[in-house]
Amino acid sequence: MSKVLLVHAKGGPPLGHVLLRAAAKAEVHLLALSALPPAVAGAARSLCASVETPTEAQRADLVQLIVARAGAVGADAVLTFSEYAVVAVAEACEALGLAGPGGAAHLARDKRLMRRTWREHSLPQPAFRPVATEDDLHEAARELPFPLLLKAAWSAGSTAHQIIRTPHEVSAAWRRSRDVMAESAQLGFSELHVAAADADFVVEQIVTGTASDWFDEPGWGDYVSVEGVVANGTFHPVCLSGRMPTVEPFTERAAITPALLPPEAQERVVELARAAVDALELRDCGIHTEIKLGAGGEMWLIETAARFGGAMTVPQIEEVFGLDLVGMLVDHLLGREVAWPDRALTPAQAQGAAGSLVVLAVDGHGKAWPDRRIWDFPVVAADVPLSRGSSLSVVAESSLADGTPVPEYDPAAGANTMAALCLLAATDARTVLHDFAALVDALPRVLPAARPEEAAV
Repeated sequence: MSKVLLVHAKGGPPLGHVLLRAAAKAEVHLLALSALPPAVAGAARSLCASVETPTEAQRADLVQLIVARAGAVGADAVLTFSEYAVVAVAEACEALGLAGPGGAAHLARDKRLMRRTWREHSLPQPAFRPVATEDDLHEAARELPFPLLLKAAWSAGSTAHQIIRTPHEVSAAWRRSRDVMAESAQLGFSELHVAAADADFVVEQIVTGTASDWFDEPGWGDYVSVEGVVANGTFHPVCLSGRMPTVEPFTERAAITPALLPPEAQERVVELARAAVDALELRDCGIHTEIKLGAGGEMWLIETAARFGGAMTVPQIEEVFGLDLVGMLVDHLLGREVAWPDRALTPAQAQGAAGSLVVLAVDGHGKAWPDRRIWDFPVVAADVPLSRGSSLSVVAESSLADGTPVPEYDPAAGANTMAALCLLAATDARTVLHDFAALVDALPRVLPAARPEEAAV
């Protein structure tokens, strides 16, 4: 039986989902760079032929660690679904002579290099400047039009994003973003291979999105993501995911499969994603490309990742389109024939719809809840009315335990302050959008109030 080394770290699709599907295709050996979620630790040990947790000393040279472990288990393929381990796995695959993202994987990880590459290919994106010091940020603020968005070059999940509206806000934004990156590293949400990556930033012009020019109904966010894969250097789009509007600054609240774009609009979005992916010269990996939608059909590239979309993107695609992307990618990396879609699947081909909602302590307008609440999914399931045919579940490995205070939302920390991740299956995408809006409105009302000692946590 073929053997696969799966490198686990924070982020990506739920580990339980990944392990079940990878284990159906090959003997799985797990290299755990992050602690296994308690909800799946037992299943991981039963599904995997081995589970290895390296010491800090072994992690000093991550590529060598992966290469050595792959050799020890006789791995025929090495892969990861975590943004933070993509570069290390890509370099290890190169050293082992195995299929992987390729030597250019860092272009899909470092936002500074990504944007420079797209600029060289004349692709539409916000004006930007790389930033390494506070002086760099002040200089960029003199050159670029306000408002600006400061991003950590190697972050994910909208971590350390800061909106800068005037020159007077530059210094405070710089300090806060640096602090958040240090806090994220303590939580395990940071680049695992590139030294001092938390010191790299990019600042860019904030472009104005217009969802109403693209969608026929209100409630959609002004950007979409194109999900797909690169196989032997060729981009294969799978489908589009839609969004609810982000929470300031740009924290994602919900992703919905499929995105209800008209066919012609979907084709235009896919072609821009194709150009973006082709420019990065990736070879064998999942792909997740985010695109901002503007007035009059204008579009801007936000970013591309050399891995599948995180949270529940992959399970949603399986639910709606019947495609096991994890199993298909494992098959491809093992050299087996895979029938990727000929073109991006459309809402007309969907069987129902699915969406994932990040529970944040803000209402539908992004305003903080008036008081602290306790996360309790059974209460949510019982007290929030959903549409006929809709079903709601909680992703245990990505959520706080019931009875835990919901964290106060921190705009700079983004998804680091989430309480839970919920999955909704419904008859169509409009229903998902409607039910999520109702859920967001109901949460601060139906969740139990925190006692004073709990609110202080």
